[in-house]
Amino acid sequence: MSTMTQTVNLGSAAQRSLPASRARLVSGRFALALMSSFGALTSFYLMLSVTPMYAVSAGAGSAGAGLVTGSLMLATVLAEFASPRLIGRYGNRAAFAAGMLLLGGPVPALLGPHSMVTIVAVSLARGVGFGLGAVVIGAVVAASVPPERRGEGIGLAGVVSSVPAVVALPSGVWLAHNVGYTVVIAITALSALAPLAAVPWLAGPADREAGADPGAAHSAGLLASLRSAGQLRPFAVFAATTVSAGVVAAFLPLAAGVSVGVAALGLFAQAVTATASRWWAGRYGDRHGHSALLVPGLVIAAAGMITLIWVAVPAVVIAGMCLFGVGFGIAQNATFALMIERSPASGYGTASALWNLAYDAGYGTGPVLFGVFVAHTGYPVAFALTGLLVLAALKPALRDRAAK
Repeated sequence: MSTMTQTVNLGSAAQRSLPASRARLVSGRFALALMSSFGALTSFYLMLSVTPMYAVSAGAGSAGAGLVTGSLMLATVLAEFASPRLIGRYGNRAAFAAGMLLLGGPVPALLGPHSMVTIVAVSLARGVGFGLGAVVIGAVVAASVPPERRGEGIGLAGVVSSVPAVVALPSGVWLAHNVGYTVVIAITALSALAPLAAVPWLAGPADREAGADPGAAHSAGLLASLRSAGQLRPFAVFAATTVSAGVVAAFLPLAAGVSVGVAALGLFAQAVTATASRWWAGRYGDRHGHSALLVPGLVIAAAGMITLIWVAVPAVVIAGMCLFGVGFGIAQNATFALMIERSPASGYGTASALWNLAYDAGYGTGPVLFGVFVAHTGYPVAFALTGLLVLAALKPALRDRAAK
C-alpha cells in the first residue's frame, strides 16, 4: 500500500524558465523513501496470504483465517485515521520508526506455540505499523520532489510500490510451502526493520513543527480535510475506483465461466497497465494539470468493469482488465497529486492519510457489497453495477475540473 513539497529554488530567472524536465527528480532523500517503501511493502505482502495459512495450520477454520486478514486491515485503517495527529505531534521520523518496529518486531512471536490469540495480536500490530509507514512515506515522497515534477515523482513511487505486490505476495506462499514458515517470518521481519536505517533522512515539515502546537494536528485532521471540497472531490473519485479494484481482485477468480488461467492473466494485465498508466498520468498531469485526468480515469475504469458483462469470453476479460488498469492507474496518481497540491507542506501527512484511507476502505468495502449483490444478480449484472458505481463519481470529477 497507503500516500502520503518543498519549493525548489532554481536560483535565477533564467534557471526558473527552464523546462520542468531539467529539474532533478531523484534526490537522496527521495531514493531512501522509495527503498523504505519497498522494504515495508515487501514485509506486508510476504505475510498477507501466509498468515491466514498459518492460522489454518494452528487449527483455525476459514473463519479464523478471515479474522486474521480482517484484523490486519482494520488496524491499518485505524492507524491511518490516527496518523495525522501522531505525525503532527511527533514528526515523520518518529512515526515511521514506530511503524516499522510494529510491522516487523512482533513477527518472530509467530515462531512460538501456535495460538490464534498470538496470530491476531501480531496482525493487529502489523496493521498499525503498516498504516503509519504508508502515510509517512507518501508525505516524504511528496516533500522530496520538485513541485513541477510532483506527479512524475508520485508515479515513480507507484511503480516501485507495485513490485512487492507482484513478487512478494506469491513468493511468500511458495516459500511457506517449500521452505517453511520460519524462513518467511525471518525475511518478513528483516524487510520491515531494514528501513529503520533511513529514519534520520526521512524528516519533513512535520518534524520541524512536531510538538510545537499539539492542537495543530487536530485542526489538520482527516475530518477537517474532508470538509474541504478540494480534498473531498478527489477522495470520492479515488474511493469509487478502489471499490472496483477490490471487487476484481476478490471475485474475478470466482466468476462463473472464468478459468484460473484467465483470471490470473487478467489480474496481471490490470496490475501492469495500472503501473504504466500511473507513470504516464504523473508526467501528463505535471504539464497539463492533474484535475483534467479525473474524468478520463473514471470513464476508462468504468468501461473496463462494464465490459465484464461478457465475463465468459476470455479475450474480453483480458481487454476489460487492461482498460480498468489504465483507468485505475490514472485515478491513483491524479487524486494523490491533487490532494498534495492542495495541502500546505505541514499537511502532507494528512493528505497522504486521506488518500490511503480511500484506498484501504474502498478496497475492503467493495467485495463486501459485491458479495451481497452477486448472489441475487449473477456476475455479469453485478460487474455492470460496479461500473455504474464508478461513473457515479463523475459528478465530483466534473466539479473539480470546473473549479480549477
